[in-house]
Amino acid sequence: MSNFSVYFSLGLGHILNWAALDHLLFILSLTCVYVVSDYKKLLWLVTAFTLGHSITLALATLQLIQVNIAWVEFLIPCTILVAAISNLIQTEQRYKYGVVAFFGLIHGLGFSNYLQSLLGAESSIFTPLLAFNVGLEIGQLVVVALILASSILSLHVLKWKQTAYIQVISGITIGLVLPMILERWP
Repeated sequence: MSNFSVYFSLGLGHILNWAALDHLLFILSLTCVYVVSDYKKLLWLVTAFTLGHSITLALATLQLIQVNIAWVEFLIPCTILVAAISNLIQTEQRYKYGVVAFFGLIHGLGFSNYLQSLLGAESSIFTPLLAFNVGLEIGQLVVVALILASSILSLHVLKWKQTAYIQVISGITIGLVLPMILERWP
């Protein structure tokens, strides 16, 4: 069971970490358009992202797919930019599970090299991958809860309009992700 807890901690630490700013910004972009009463939709969105992330993580770890990591590292902030711009131009909650899962596929490839090096000595990757992804999912749910708490504060205490809240969060996200895109240009 300690093997499970090691990989669980890695998954949790992967998301609950400022070094994972791109991952955090992606979750922020997805979550900021929802309110607490939409928690079921959010749970499914986060799970769709984790499933996509898990698929490419497993395929790349098993060396069934190989990609140019420079392109993956470039595409990750591009997915964030697309999500944030989408928040600014669409007025309804719009994220579809398939789109979020596709973005998860891209994000999963970004972490696969590191995880592959960690799993090198493992005889089976099933338990480590499961533990890592459960940790990742729980970490994402913690981040979602914090973002929803921020929306409660902004919308109900500070009396912001939801549109203004979405515009501010999306604008900040765009401002943070544009330098990442320029730095990671392949």
